[in-house]
Amino acid sequence: MDALHDRPSNLHELRESGWQSRTVKEEIQHNFLRMMESGEDLFPGIIGYEDTVIPEINISLIAGHDMLFLGEKGQAKSRLMRSLVRFLDDAVAYIDEPGLPVHEDPLKPITRRGRELVADLPADQIPIAWWRREDRYAERLAPGTKFADVIGEIDPAKLAGGASMSAEEALHFGLIPRMHRGIFAMNEVPELDELIQVGLFNILEERDVQIRGYPINFDIDVLVLFSANPSTYSRSGKVIPQLKDRIGSTIHTHYPRERSIGISIMEQEAALATDGDYPVVVPYFMKEIVEQMSIAARRSKYVDHDSGVSARFSIANFRTMVASARHRSVRLGEKPAVPRISDLGHTYSSSLGKLELDLMGTHQMSERQVLEAIQAEAVRTVFEEYVDRHGLSEIAEIFGRGIKIEVGDMLPSSAYAERLRRVPPAWDKAFEVNASESDAVRASCVEFVLAGLYASDQISRAEHHGRITYEM
Repeated sequence: MDALHDRPSNLHELRESGWQSRTVKEEIQHNFLRMMESGEDLFPGIIGYEDTVIPEINISLIAGHDMLFLGEKGQAKSRLMRSLVRFLDDAVAYIDEPGLPVHEDPLKPITRRGRELVADLPADQIPIAWWRREDRYAERLAPGTKFADVIGEIDPAKLAGGASMSAEEALHFGLIPRMHRGIFAMNEVPELDELIQVGLFNILEERDVQIRGYPINFDIDVLVLFSANPSTYSRSGKVIPQLKDRIGSTIHTHYPRERSIGISIMEQEAALATDGDYPVVVPYFMKEIVEQMSIAARRSKYVDHDSGVSARFSIANFRTMVASARHRSVRLGEKPAVPRISDLGHTYSSSLGKLELDLMGTHQMSERQVLEAIQAEAVRTVFEEYVDRHGLSEIAEIFGRGIKIEVGDMLPSSAYAERLRRVPPAWDKAFEVNASESDAVRASCVEFVLAGLYASDQISRAEHHGRITYEM
């Protein structure tokens, strides 16, 4: 019975099929353990958390805990929460009655109307439908959220229709009750109004819903997830202690521990096609520089460390760099497109808004100046690693002979070749691309070395009308 339409369509058929109801946490735990035992990839697309975050999530799922994902922005907190949907059954049965406010478990209804239906009607007259896995997850961003949005409110229209104020029928349920038998996630919980935090106490502990003090409560079955930034979560008064106490597990996320992991995340999330009609070859040192910019920003005294620097900073800059290279490739008829340092000049537009400056540290520095300083530091760091690893003294010597080279994002690659006719053997062993294979690849390597020598204070640089000239 794989297709939903082939499954039981009334309560009698459901009982005859042997279907058993489980709480959402039992369901997740069972499916999780089965998938782990079979060796499935439990969290596809999540990189860099194999030995840190993932084991903590695994144990929390087995323990049946509600969870808080605590970390700075851009650390995959929302993705991790959404990924838990895959541990739900593909669909669960519910009573298909329009008047019911929740997806009732046919074998264990929790509302008065649901219990009456099961008690009063023959089983073959109680319609059953199937709630799909992907529909059993709801997410809300805390800022602007009201009590009625997530928990509920008295419905004036229902009162006007004759419903008693002390009856379930008078209530309009919010997102959490409506996710009965599903997963609910609240992003940025420190921004949640205190009244709503209080309303969550009973849901997390007693699993019942109380609206405006009316004696309406029932066992709600939901896995509740939260996310927060450590700086605001730990700030006194932002999150009520009783709410913190009721959250089963706190999962600490983090930025990539190694640059190579950050590059893997950047490439995966950017999802750029590098072949086709407009192929792109991205030298590894250019990927390293883009990711190193994020690392440098996270360490910078000019950037607010409490806010963090999202992985989106690297992803957006990587896309911009590749787009600039493609733009040049099409305009000048060069294939493949090979990103250069000068292409990073366009990353200002994709970096704006992704860094929160430390107002005490920046003093009179503009955001552009901070970004330029971060880029220069990233170039210097990567270049010095290449010098240490490969010994680029032979290359540096060539530039030390008084060579003057002009670079720019729209300068043809052949212009670089005219200035550097001889490619030293050291180039081909120093880079992951063969510097002598094409003018475009050589141009990228030339700019990297020039920018590295400038960042290391070994040559000078002058900028005029968008072109940069390097010389001794």
